[in-house]
Amino acid sequence: MPTKRKLTMRELRQMLRLAYGGVSAREIGRVLGIARSTVQENLGRAAQAGLTWPLPAELTDDALAGRLFARSGAKSGQRRRVEPNWSELIVELKKPGVTMAILWEEYRTIHPQGYGYSRFCDLLRGFQRRLSPTMRQEHVAGDKVFVDYSGKKLGIVDARTGIIREAEIFVGVLGASNFTFAEASWTQGLPDWIGSHVRMFRFFDGVPRLIVPDNLKAGVNKASFYDPELNRSYGMMASHYGVGVLPARPRKPRDKAKVENGVRFAQSAILGRLRNQTFFSLAEANAAIRGAVDRINDHVIRRLGVTRRHLFETVERPALAALPEDYEFAEWRLARAGVDYHVEYDGYFYSVPHGLIREQVDLRATSRTIEVFHRGQRVAAHQRRYGGRRHGTNPDHMPSSHRRYADWSPERLRRWAATVGPSTEGLVIAILANRPHPEHGFRTCLGVLRLFRDLRPSQAEAVSARALEIGAFAYRAVAAIAVRQAAAAARTTTEPAAIIEHSNLRGPGYFH
Repeated sequence: MPTKRKLTMRELRQMLRLAYGGVSAREIGRVLGIARSTVQENLGRAAQAGLTWPLPAELTDDALAGRLFARSGAKSGQRRRVEPNWSELIVELKKPGVTMAILWEEYRTIHPQGYGYSRFCDLLRGFQRRLSPTMRQEHVAGDKVFVDYSGKKLGIVDARTGIIREAEIFVGVLGASNFTFAEASWTQGLPDWIGSHVRMFRFFDGVPRLIVPDNLKAGVNKASFYDPELNRSYGMMASHYGVGVLPARPRKPRDKAKVENGVRFAQSAILGRLRNQTFFSLAEANAAIRGAVDRINDHVIRRLGVTRRHLFETVERPALAALPEDYEFAEWRLARAGVDYHVEYDGYFYSVPHGLIREQVDLRATSRTIEVFHRGQRVAAHQRRYGGRRHGTNPDHMPSSHRRYADWSPERLRRWAATVGPSTEGLVIAILANRPHPEHGFRTCLGVLRLFRDLRPSQAEAVSARALEIGAFAYRAVAAIAVRQAAAAARTTTEPAAIIEHSNLRGPGYFH
């Protein structure tokens, strides 16, 4: 049995015109290329719907299909049961604890003759599929924020030199409401990366449950499908806010579709609108970016009929955790206490209790303080140094009266130097005497003595004598003297002798 061909609305209109013009059903079928029974069936539908020719001018194809096929269960046309406002249900579904079953029960309470549960779910999912890719993902309010840098940069002009420096664009998008934050920073380095997170949470006035970053090196040391390794400083920031970090999986673009779509939108709404403006400072650029971000958040989402800001205020903000005090950026490093019971950071030395000599410690550096931790306990704290003396020493960390401690003492260093020669011993004594505390010179003395291991005693003594002569008591200065003297010795040994011994040469006696 041949399958019935589905008629277009144009063919149905022609069928009605011909029928009311006196043309038979058989002739109409021949003209349209369909069976006479199909013509009779559709003319019967038109009669039941009260349709005559000519049709009203305002009757659209959708309205015509609805009147002809309302009772047939055809896919096109009006549905027979009362439908809810699907966009409102999508918003409700983002709230914590709300499920399709709850929404269906509330719908049936208002409309007892409404759709059954399975049909209700099918229609709601169908509406979700018609939304944008990022809106289709089911994100619970307060659950995730997606963060990344835009691939495009914003040029900022130095007013003095006219040189253009490009700034990075950081973008964060909340999962449920699409509420967007963006700002410019000079780099993608760790301080700027963490600083942008701090300002983003302040902008949201709350903290979601998870951060979903791309596998940026500033935040993720090692990308992994199952167990990504976070940068420790980034992890401490997350711990301060009580938020988890779930990096997007490598080569899984759907994991970060939300932020990538937000980044594209931000590029057009921010960079596109600001392309003809000239900025002379980062603050000036960020002021303009804030205005562009407000336009993004106040833009009406076409399918939902509400703005991102409305979704944020009504759905997302109540689900965010409370915002603690702003996190102060701190860099964490592994360090090892030297024989002088000091650890080094950025060219300066900070003391630890002398019992930790050669122990590995954790060093936490902020713009104001240097803290040292050993096995999870803080053992030292110093004000960070940017100038002046290179050593910061807490007297409580020193051995009592500089007595011998551990394996090292000034006397042991002097005895070691004496085995090389008196000049070397004098250099060690001078280095120790030139420091506020003898222990501050231990590193220098050890470096010098280990440098002399590769030299003959006569060479080491010559280097020490020259260092004492010019007052060079730093390791680099002593090493430079050793290099210069080695180069001078090499030049001397490679110069040819003035007289070459040879059997054919006449001696001085020949001329007497």
